[in-house]
Amino acid sequence: MIKKFFLKYILIFLVFTTVACSGLNFSQLAPEAIDYHPQRIAVFPIEVWNHKDIDSRTVVEQIVAGSLVKKKLFVNVVDTENLQRQVLISAELKKAKEEYLAKLQQLGFSDANLSKKIGELLEVDAFLFLAVDEWKYTVKGDKKAAEVGLTMEMYDVATGKLVWKARHATVRDYLLIQPELPGLARDFVNKMIDYMPR
Repeated sequence: MIKKFFLKYILIFLVFTTVACSGLNFSQLAPEAIDYHPQRIAVFPIEVWNHKDIDSRTVVEQIVAGSLVKKKLFVNVVDTENLQRQVLISAELKKAKEEYLAKLQQLGFSDANLSKKIGELLEVDAFLFLAVDEWKYTVKGDKKAAEVGLTMEMYDVATGKLVWKARHATVRDYLLIQPELPGLARDFVNKMIDYMPR
């Protein structure tokens, strides 16, 4: 059964059309996303965090939600703080979210029934998942650099399908003054959002 879900997940990615995009390192749009126009979106909290600076997770979530609101691409944006608040007051939402994320993370399977249920409870049409790939300062020889990399994935609530995925990273060299990592992220989050289905 796990092999079947894994194979299905791999096939979805093979069917995806890679979109050439100047400004982003990587962007994929599913063929059915051409007719997909979500009006309300929920930004899910970053669940897996491999970096030492845990406060950066909240910063990234706020940057993304803030950019979505500022661009006015959606009628409603449920940010991570609002989502977590709703999970605390609704046992049904908490259970559905935990089951959905467990299947997604362990099997790579987005359960359509759970997706619909969460969507109805949150009153959204799309989920946006975030991952921080890089968030650090490096020193190589006499070169100092700041590195930030993010991945975004959008799922259609009605079908549970992954409709869009994008990844971008930037490295900025510096001599004395360290560039702020949130500032680097903010610089390209808007570019990433421009490529999402809407």
